[in-house]
Order: sequence, then C-alpha cells, then structure tokens
Amino acid sequence: MKFSTFTRRAALGAIAGAAALAAVTTSASADTVRLRFHTFYGTEIDPIAKKFRKAVKEASNGTLRIQYFRGGELVASDQFADAVSKGTVDIVHGTGGYWSGQIDIGNIEAGLPGAWASVDEAKALFNSPEVDALLTEAYAEAGTVYLGKGYGHNYDLLTKEPITSLADLKTRKIRATSNVAKVLNAFDIPTVYLPAQELYIGMSTGVIDGAVYGGPVEYEQLKLHETATNYTFMNMLMPGWTETFLANPAAWDKLSDEHKQILETAIAQFADDIHQWLSDGNEGVAEGTFTYATLPAEDSKALTAAAQGVWAEEAARSDRNNAFVDALVANAKAQGRL
Repeated sequence: MKFSTFTRRAALGAIAGAAALAAVTTSASADTVRLRFHTFYGTEIDPIAKKFRKAVKEASNGTLRIQYFRGGELVASDQFADAVSKGTVDIVHGTGGYWSGQIDIGNIEAGLPGAWASVDEAKALFNSPEVDALLTEAYAEAGTVYLGKGYGHNYDLLTKEPITSLADLKTRKIRATSNVAKVLNAFDIPTVYLPAQELYIGMSTGVIDGAVYGGPVEYEQLKLHETATNYTFMNMLMPGWTETFLANPAAWDKLSDEHKQILETAIAQFADDIHQWLSDGNEGVAEGTFTYATLPAEDSKALTAAAQGVWAEEAARSDRNNAFVDALVANAKAQGRL
C-alpha cells in the first residue's frame, strides 16, 4: 500500500497558506499534539481502533495522540471531505462515493463495476504513479491532503434460488445500487434499490429475489441467510469498495516529519487490519450458512464489457476522470477482461 511521500507534500505547499485560514484543529498541550480522526465505521472495529491509537502513542513516545470518532459521532460521513478541508476534523477515513458530488474522481476510486477483480489488482492500480498522481491532484484541489487507500472485501450476489448464469437472473428482481443496476439492466435483469435495513423484509416477502450488497459476513449480520442462502461470486468487483484517508492541509503541515511518518505507518496498518478483519469475517461464516457458486468466466467478462457505459459516464465528468478511466481500461485489457 502506498501512502503520500514527503516529495508529494512539497507539491501541496501552495495550498497550505490558504488552508491555514480555516480553523486549525491540531491542539497541543506541552509537547503533545492531538489530532481528531473520524472514520465511517461504528463500534465494530473498536479493537482495531484501539490498536491504532496505541501504536501512534507508543511510536511517538506520547507526543502524538489520536482523538478517535466513530461514524456519525461528529460529522456525517457524506460531509467528510468538506469537514476535513475546513479543519472541523484533522483526518477522515471514508470512501469516495460519499463525496463524489464534490470531487469528480470519487465514484471511480471508490469502485466502478468491473474495475478490478482482486485486492492485488486494485493495489497495483492505486499504487501506480499515474493513478496516485490523479488522486493527489484531485484531493489537493479539494483542499485536502491525500494520505492513501484502504481496501474492502467481497461484494457479490445473494439469491433465494441457485444461480448458474446471468440468464438465470432475467426472471428475478435484484436489489442493486445505481451503477450496478445499469450493468445488470444491460442483460435485461430487473433491478430495484432498497436500503440495507429493508433487505430482510424485501427478501422475505418476495419484493426482491436477490441482492448485490456485500460479502457473506454482511449478509449474515443482516440475517439474510434466514431468507436466502445462495451466494454467487460475480467476479465483477473485488474488493467491492476502497477506502480513502484525507488530512487537513494546515493540520498536516504543522506536524513534524517524524509525526507524519508515524501517522502514515499507523494508518497503513489500520487499513490493513480492517481489510483482514473483513476477510476473516467472510471466511469465518459458519459452514452451511450459504451455498457458494461462481458465475461462468464468460459472464464475468461480459459484466465488465457492459460496465463500459458506466465508465464512460464517469469519464465524461472531467479530463482527470477520463485519464483515470483510461487506466481502468488499460488494466482490464491487461487482465483479459476487455
């Protein structure tokens, strides 16, 4: 995982002066610096958060402390980019889809259908100099410092009946977000959107026949295994989302190089720990809870081809988005999906 380097921060120096006009949230008492860190996760990752805070404290001999806020505690998750640019918080941990209306690149970096098919593939893409530069530029323009990425996990299909191909879905109504729905609609698969809290009643009453929402652990947590047990790997997007860490420029600029390096290392480990927690959760779902299947390779490839319309829509938003989508296309071709 590649996080921002000191050479990248030099490029952000031009915006530091303007950002300093915002409220500076880094507070110090004696030799201790305290940073407000806000995640979109709730209490479920508290053990990981405790380890993160402890690592920062110990690596800095107590001179750097993290004031940790869970999702919704201080700022709404969809306001993270604005909040960190204004200095309401010092560092945010969210996903680009939350702020795609403010920052052109948000939806693409969060994860478009067909964009990548493995964590290693996603990491290679985001660690490439070209994509890293696009993200750094986009977030600098938005008045933030791009610190790096985290990676989610499974994002696949749960249905009542077994699925052997996309053709099987033409007579089933599937819950999907807008971008996924556009791809499924290309195969004449009917879709509808329902929020997570309505999936159980929707599935149990027959309003929907399946859902594309997350991985086994998410479906189990929503108790959807009580209504549907057929889990189908689509190979459409894995990890199903990526996570982004952003800092306030004024707060970041006030840190010593030592403190910056400590934070970068600790945040990278925090992100890896969350990914591993998600992976362990999916693997830890009790045997027999779900019956697993995988779409045929030709269907997975067809999904990526159908997603090109979604990619084109995002590419049209800006020259930067177009360059990012070009990188996605090149990667998909190199992987044999296009």
